Amino acid sequence: MSAGFMTERICCMVMRINIDCNGCYRKVRRALLDMKELETHLIEKKQCRVSVCGRFVPRDVAIKIRKKTNRRVEILEIQEFSINDEQTHEEKPLMITSNTWNLESNQTHIETCVACI
Repeated sequence: MSAGFMTERICCMVMRINIDCNGCYRKVRRALLDMKELETHLIEKKQCRVSVCGRFVPRDVAIKIRKKTNRRVEILEIQEFSINDEQTHEEKPLMITSNTWNLESNQTHIETCVACI
């Protein structure tokens, strides 16, 4: 029954992961590509920010990335979208618009987090 629930929602999550060099970048990218539950990902190397979207449990994905990359993973924001039969055709534009807004709105939050460390 929980598997049916998982297909009814899409999560978008923004994380902060230290990406110090090209080796770190490749390690994070490889870990993301190996995860079947992720539909899309965006790695912003200079901002040390990784955004992922798909049908997943956010905590589980963060733990998997932590184990595979041996890097500290900090979840900055999680958004969940419900998918109804009527909205199926509008799913992609809704995600892209919301994801873009999330990335812009997180900028001040990330600067605050970096200042604290």
